[in-house]
Amino acid sequence: MERLNQTSSVSEFILLGLSSWPEDQKPLFILFLIIYLVTITGNLLIILAIHSDPQLYTPMYFFLSFLSFTDICFTTTIVPRMLVNFLSHKTISYAGCLTQMYFIYALGNTDSWLLVVMAFDRYVAICDLFHYVTIMSHHRCVLLVAFSCSLPHFHSLLHTLLLNRLTFCDSNIIHHFLCDLSPLMKLSCSSTFVNEIVLMTEASAFLVTPFLCITFSYIRILITVLKIPSAAGKHKAFSTCGSHLTVVTLFYGSIFYVYLQPVSTYTVRDHVATIVYTVLSSLLNPFIYSLRNKDLKQGLRKLVGRRKPQAAPP
Repeated sequence: MERLNQTSSVSEFILLGLSSWPEDQKPLFILFLIIYLVTITGNLLIILAIHSDPQLYTPMYFFLSFLSFTDICFTTTIVPRMLVNFLSHKTISYAGCLTQMYFIYALGNTDSWLLVVMAFDRYVAICDLFHYVTIMSHHRCVLLVAFSCSLPHFHSLLHTLLLNRLTFCDSNIIHHFLCDLSPLMKLSCSSTFVNEIVLMTEASAFLVTPFLCITFSYIRILITVLKIPSAAGKHKAFSTCGSHLTVVTLFYGSIFYVYLQPVSTYTVRDHVATIVYTVLSSLLNPFIYSLRNKDLKQGLRKLVGRRKPQAAPP
């Protein structure tokens, strides 16, 4: 609080949300409540199916279970706050706003790096199959997950601390449904030069680097698959990557649209793209990975069948 009083006269922010019309609030509340419940249920089922079926004890599903867990945390950082805003006050404290922003960036970038690790797994499985077991050992998989989960927190902490040094004087209205860097920087009455430089350099590099790693992996995969003589072999190789590619396209397409632009050009139109990578991506991931994956669908059937009450013998 002492730090807050020294640098800012604003103790709370107002999140305008997706709509300012009163008649829109209840329908939006119901819509996002359903999305949230389906997201939690879908990702939880993926985690339980993977950990209850020994056939799914492979690196690919190990990474997928952590992606699902991160999606649960990511969505929980955003949607419950939206639900409160739809039905009651739209205010959020200064500390609460910075805390939400910290976890949005930490968990969102964890998703990003986990997608890199999953791309690397597919690269090794297709391009270096004979050494797959050695390269993707359990110890190495744990290290890759630890790296993916820890590195984004340093990135998020940097931007949170830089934002905390800014002064917010009069306006406290955020034209968004969450606390994000660009809308908050536009409210500052002090210089945001350092923040913008770091945002356009470190943040852009931190965002683009995982995408380039994924792109490189799939270029190598494509080169290898094109050398496979049979059409069936090519189809089998591509089918193991289809779900991951769909998720990568959905996730990075919306993120690049929002963040690879100057702060001054940030508008309300970016809300839709933000919803895609913060809410819809986590909602769709369980469906994308399970609908085209026979092993995972079988694991889900076993899980659901195990939970059904057994009929008493006659």
